[in-house]
Amino acid sequence: ITTTASNPYASEARYHDLYPELGTGEISTEPYYSKEYFELEKEYIFKKCWFNAGRIEDIPKAGDYVVKDVPVCDTSIVIVRRKDGGVNAFHNVCSHRGNKMAYEESGNARSFNCRFHGWTYDHDGDLVVVPDEENYFDLDKSCLGLSMVSVDTWEGFIFVNVDPSPKETLDEYMGDLGKGLSGYPFAETSGQVFSFETVVNANWKLVKDAFQEVCHTPFQHNRSLPDAYISEANPHTRFIDMAIVGRHARASLFGNMEHMPSPLAMQAYGYGATIASASMVDGEEVSAALAPPGVNPTGSSDWSFELQVFFPSFFLSVTQGSYFTHQFIPISENQTHWFSTTCFPKSTNAAERFSQEYGRVMFRDIMNEDGRQIEETQSMLKSGAKKSFVLKDEELFIRQALWQGNEMIIENRKEG
Repeated sequence: ITTTASNPYASEARYHDLYPELGTGEISTEPYYSKEYFELEKEYIFKKCWFNAGRIEDIPKAGDYVVKDVPVCDTSIVIVRRKDGGVNAFHNVCSHRGNKMAYEESGNARSFNCRFHGWTYDHDGDLVVVPDEENYFDLDKSCLGLSMVSVDTWEGFIFVNVDPSPKETLDEYMGDLGKGLSGYPFAETSGQVFSFETVVNANWKLVKDAFQEVCHTPFQHNRSLPDAYISEANPHTRFIDMAIVGRHARASLFGNMEHMPSPLAMQAYGYGATIASASMVDGEEVSAALAPPGVNPTGSSDWSFELQVFFPSFFLSVTQGSYFTHQFIPISENQTHWFSTTCFPKSTNAAERFSQEYGRVMFRDIMNEDGRQIEETQSMLKSGAKKSFVLKDEELFIRQALWQGNEMIIENRKEG
């Protein structure tokens, strides 16, 4: 998008002009509280899309497994590391009488044994043991394995799709946005992972929308991030650049390079990356070794980190020395299970570990500020006093995500 030479953040150009199909009018609030609309999202979005279920480091050894309860898909999924290093995923249900197989959130198992009647399955989901087998009628174990769930990995992230016949491979689904991150050192930057999760009393889109724009930063985060992302030239925290990429979206976030941290924060910044310090920019030069084509594509010296929004509800933000993620899994029309990670390289000394702990706590506090606001908003939407939202240009991703959801519902309903 063309900007003025003197101040690129004072441009009168509109990102919306690049996507006229989205319009510029107000958007309805009904999809944020309607139970009927939520049922459509369950059936025609979440039961059709790939969504993130963790990283390969979560299951490093053969037999390691994690269990992911996915209420929006009406299922629980077991993801297990095979002996050959590959990954399998199954619905967490026994073929005998529907009992849940794995109860623990994670572990290591040579096989999966149903606690109800002892039916046993191997890591490929094949049924291998049936106690008192001769008492059944024409039992064929080869037809009674666990029900498979499509699973694949991208850059070390594990994705699953509960559609029995996904229309796209994972690579096809990630598209050009995924390709733009090729070369980022995710494995090296996943040596120390801090995880957060909570249930938010709000619709999943409302939770998601809070992270699809940054214009709330000068107000909601005016204490935790007083000047890290604003400056005299950019008082409204406008993006450096933003774009819709297929059904997904990406944006380059502005960072105030004259930001003056506290003495304690300065110590943390000196030994690692935090949400307010990380940057791939060194003066006017962008680090080529850490800059894949989709990261800071404009080469801005004001760049702080890159935001990627993978439809429907996975966020991935990368910078030098750190990245963080959000995964929003709907529970109901007004509840969301929010999973977050903030990730760093494995620390090599106490100073680096201090920096990471400082970054972890800072990230947690900022997320708490967002969570409170989201629940308050949801509580007022129920009143019906406001029937629509009014969006500015840099809230483009909110409009696009709702539009994309509507399009996917229409398309998948037509296909039956």
